[in-house]
Amino acid sequence: MSYCNNIRYHLLTTTQADFPTMVADLLEQLPANETILRLAFFGTPADNQEYVIRRSVLFDQLKHYFGADRPVLSYVSQPPLNTPLLLEVHSYLPEKDDTISYRSEEGLPYVILENQRGRFLFAGGFQGDVMNTSIHEQSGFVFNKIERLLHKEGFPINSIVRQWNYIEQITFFDEKDQHYQSFNNARAAFYKKTEWPLGYPAATGIGANLGGILIDFDAVVIKHPKDVITPIDNRLQVSAHAYSKEVLKNASEKKETPKFERAKSLTISEKRLVYISGTAAIRGEDSLKNVGVEEQLRITMENIAELTGDSNLSILRVYIKHKDDFSKVEALMNKLVPEVPVSYMWADVCRDELLIEIEGISID
Repeated sequence: MSYCNNIRYHLLTTTQADFPTMVADLLEQLPANETILRLAFFGTPADNQEYVIRRSVLFDQLKHYFGADRPVLSYVSQPPLNTPLLLEVHSYLPEKDDTISYRSEEGLPYVILENQRGRFLFAGGFQGDVMNTSIHEQSGFVFNKIERLLHKEGFPINSIVRQWNYIEQITFFDEKDQHYQSFNNARAAFYKKTEWPLGYPAATGIGANLGGILIDFDAVVIKHPKDVITPIDNRLQVSAHAYSKEVLKNASEKKETPKFERAKSLTISEKRLVYISGTAAIRGEDSLKNVGVEEQLRITMENIAELTGDSNLSILRVYIKHKDDFSKVEALMNKLVPEVPVSYMWADVCRDELLIEIEGISID
């Protein structure tokens, strides 16, 4: 069996109740006989004070439920559109040569899987002081924390293959500095500490209502000479890291491009897993404007098909700018990918004219 065969992705929903009760219900739904690697909760706190309180509740409940073997935990302030609290689960079916270690760094749980084919790091929940510091300050602080963990566990920076970046009020300006551009500058400074011969990570940079900067990531170091990690370009789009300055926004520092690939594939034991970056209705480097959410959705799915080819979609996450578009988006997605688990979040997208963004994972 292959790592790509053994990885699993699940979406769990609950009914309206107080926050601890909803969390407990979701934990009781976790798949049996699978090793839990990552839990990403998506919810709707009222403000950052409540966000911090609920994040603490999650840490306490996971400690009670899992003991010392806690999976990666993140709490994303994005309202799910078909449940009051959504849980995305990344899990694994271990085999006899797999070693799985649950560890923590500065209070954050992370997981290392090791076998004959490679070492796999699952980490997340990296945040700064969401109450008192700017997006620029939080971004630098978070990348410093990530660098310390990577160094501790012997993973080079360029072993990051997939990164999820949640940015509070992503298109908002703090005076002259746009939040997303401030984050891109901090990410570029971090990535410049190494070379990227296998391409940048696949990534999503998406808005969150609250929570400052939040980063999750997967990192991989392969051992077997026949296994490969490959960046995937889209012939219909300019690579994000090659954007012209015309599509970048203002920040105090130099305007850096978004450093990510359109997708990243892991080929291990002749099986392939593709991390699909946050994808939108962009052709070349320009957004499709004034065409409506359904046409943007079709173009976005065409872009995803360019990245994945004939591989099977395992899970998709859809970010919708205007929640009133949910019913139209869900109906069209049910026609396009009726067998694929899909989650729907109300979230701002990095460009004002973009109404929808989709990310996912495929395996073949």
